[in-house]
Amino acid sequence: MFSPKPLGALRHARILLRSRRPCSLHHTVSSSGSSIKSPQDAFRDPSSPFHIEPKETVYGSSDIPSSHPDPTPSQITHPTAAGSLVENARTKLISMGYDAGSLWEQSIEWGHQDSFRHVNNVQYLRFIESGFMGWLMAFGKVLGGEKRSKEMLAGQGVSIILKSTNVNFRKPVTFPDTLLIGQRPITSSSRTQFTLNAVLYSYAQQAIVADSKSVLVWYDYDNLRKCDLGDDTWRIMKAASHDG
Repeated sequence: MFSPKPLGALRHARILLRSRRPCSLHHTVSSSGSSIKSPQDAFRDPSSPFHIEPKETVYGSSDIPSSHPDPTPSQITHPTAAGSLVENARTKLISMGYDAGSLWEQSIEWGHQDSFRHVNNVQYLRFIESGFMGWLMAFGKVLGGEKRSKEMLAGQGVSIILKSTNVNFRKPVTFPDTLLIGQRPITSSSRTQFTLNAVLYSYAQQAIVADSKSVLVWYDYDNLRKCDLGDDTWRIMKAASHDG
């Protein structure tokens, strides 16, 4: 048989709980004679124990001006300095044989980085892919204007399909930066495939940070098979490329 004392103590505790006032978010708290209605009031009120001097910063405070990262070289306010960085990069890549008409600028975003505090390796493949599509659009226009360019980009008729690719990572890239990506086609005796070399040049570092080599196949998307690119395209391709 249970003792009545514990039950009496439990009834007493319930009475005390019912007698307490519920906590309200709108309830005004008094501290050192100061009425604090919100955390922001507490930060601003000199008599509050939570008072923060104006020079101190509070994460998320609307009173604190937002800070911006250092600008990328392409955003430098001095136009001559910015122009020289871009021009140096373009001159470098063109002198190495990369196609001047399809150079691709890739802005580095904060989210491109990983926990190792540099641009994640997988991102380079996306950058190279974007640069490659820029080259494909330019090459399509040479073959048949805007219409042919759009068809190749959409995989209509004869276009290109990726067979293989590899990337050499030379230097780590960090935010902020902008990369200039160049493409250089290399032809051989084959009329069904070719090699496309790519290089990624950092404006901030003024150096090549990665390069790649991809094998691309001429592909008939209407019949779903690789194909000969044709005499006219072959002549244009030979003129635009380097011999492998």
